[in-house]
Amino acid sequence: MSPDEYCQDKAARSGSSFYYAFLFLPPERRKAITALYAFCREVDDVVDECSDPSVARIKLAWWRAEVEKMFAGQAEHPVTQALAPHIGPCGLDAARLIEIVDGMEMDLDQARYMDWAELRTYCWRAAGVVGELSAGIFGHTQPATLAYAGKLGLAFQLTNIIRDIGDDARRGRIYLPVEDLQQHDVKATEILDSQYSERFRELMRFETARARQLYREAVQELPEADRRAQRPGLMMAAIYHALLDEIERDGWHVLEQRISLTPIRKFWLAWKTWVGGGRGVIRRLRQ
Repeated sequence: MSPDEYCQDKAARSGSSFYYAFLFLPPERRKAITALYAFCREVDDVVDECSDPSVARIKLAWWRAEVEKMFAGQAEHPVTQALAPHIGPCGLDAARLIEIVDGMEMDLDQARYMDWAELRTYCWRAAGVVGELSAGIFGHTQPATLAYAGKLGLAFQLTNIIRDIGDDARRGRIYLPVEDLQQHDVKATEILDSQYSERFRELMRFETARARQLYREAVQELPEADRRAQRPGLMMAAIYHALLDEIERDGWHVLEQRISLTPIRKFWLAWKTWVGGGRGVIRRLRQ
């Protein structure tokens, strides 16, 4: 299996919404974004699959060193070997890639966040930085496009947090800020024990509104000159925003189940956004 095939296999097996956006890209850009996605999956899997935090830290340190080796032309892992040819053409930089690793390490250091400022830092490292790197791969001419992509990454990560509340709770994690739980009088034990209440639904309504505002602010930042180049990000926005709608329609029953869209619906949303040049989803997110 070649490095590109390794990354393609990892992306395809993930079932992620990101995979559907990759399908519409020209070959070289598709290889680059698939390699970036595979990199993110590799470092995320370190934290998810290592039961011993000390082992996980050693592996994350290895990935930081591997990023430095890649920029020195000495990549060893199939993912960094696949990513290396795109460093120059896509404007990739080591600092952002290492910041993604730092974001994964935050999961080893804390299971709770006191306020939105703290959680925003985590979301930025886990997804905002990925948004900026992705914008470089898709192609952009305006500096404001990076601001759009970073904020869109925050929106994606918060949507993931809302979707995965139950799964995370079963791992002993609650990403929603302590400040927000206190404001809505929701106890951590209620979430850990999958206890629904009107107070919990109000909390989820609040977090959903915050996510929608991030989507709104993101598309307001996107310059018209880069709209068509950034269609893959808008395709993902269409899918993630539809997921947020679905979660809300279901009454935020996220403690005992993981709500998701069907593959055919994801593909339809991606295709419709690509054909429409992204205008439709921009109008939708601005509402």
